[in-house]
Amino acid sequence: MKKLLLIATCALWVSSLEAQQKTIAERLGYPKNTKLLILHADDVGVSHSVNLATTTAMEKGCINSASIMVPCPWFTEIASYVREHPGMDFGLHITLTSEWSNYKWGPVTPSTKAPTLINKEGFLYSSVDSVKQFAASTQVEEEIRNQVRRAIQFGIDPTHLDAHMFAVVRKPDFIKAYIKVGREYKIPVFLAREMERELNVKLESLISKNEVIADSIVTILPDMMASNPAAYYAQTLRSLPVGLTYFIIHTAYDNEEMKSVTKGFTDWGSAWRQTEFDFFSSGECARLLKENNIQIITWREIRDKLYR
Repeated sequence: MKKLLLIATCALWVSSLEAQQKTIAERLGYPKNTKLLILHADDVGVSHSVNLATTTAMEKGCINSASIMVPCPWFTEIASYVREHPGMDFGLHITLTSEWSNYKWGPVTPSTKAPTLINKEGFLYSSVDSVKQFAASTQVEEEIRNQVRRAIQFGIDPTHLDAHMFAVVRKPDFIKAYIKVGREYKIPVFLAREMERELNVKLESLISKNEVIADSIVTILPDMMASNPAAYYAQTLRSLPVGLTYFIIHTAYDNEEMKSVTKGFTDWGSAWRQTEFDFFSSGECARLLKENNIQIITWREIRDKLYR
């Protein structure tokens, strides 16, 4: 009997070890060396222009995932769209900043209960540095939770949580709150290896075995946007590594509304977002994905296979 118990214990230990050693691709049911890609659009809910461009690129282009900024003025419009398109991949872009000069929003949590999250005008801070300096982690946690609750109240079934301007993953206490709320609602949270450098903490020490860490983040930066963005996008897709890559995109139409929202900003401004919409809605993008044997996946797939 003792021998059988020892054999059973060893078998369980080996099975557990094998599960931990599996790649994300294997855990999702793909071959070990698969190049997995989430083409993800941030900032949905900021404006009508962002909402329309992003949903068009998801319906007719290559973008297959997006995240919603719950505190923003055009949240109700995108919530209505999500209710009418329940199979699409929409998560929540957890928002602790309000960065544009003349276009502002505050937290979902009443300001009397979140005084460390707001500036003297009652808006969320413009910069991540201010969030890091002034925001109390308990109030950050409650704001994350309230953004999730509000989304669910409006009929959204979030596929994931991610971080606007990475504000919620810039301090260990913040990221712990972010992971905690994700677990409460069985929603995956976006984590990537690059976050470890600033946090000075190993992500494995914060997560459980069924949770996911992206192998790499890709997003265009100002110097390449100013030179040859199409070449950057194409080369990135051609050289995509094995593992899970999270390609962050910002889409909108370069119209009067978006020019007003981003007035005074070139980086991540109105024209920038039109450029991203154009490429990721193009046949060239679709061709590159096919030619380079890239497996497009969604947060919904990750959530339903690994978290629920």
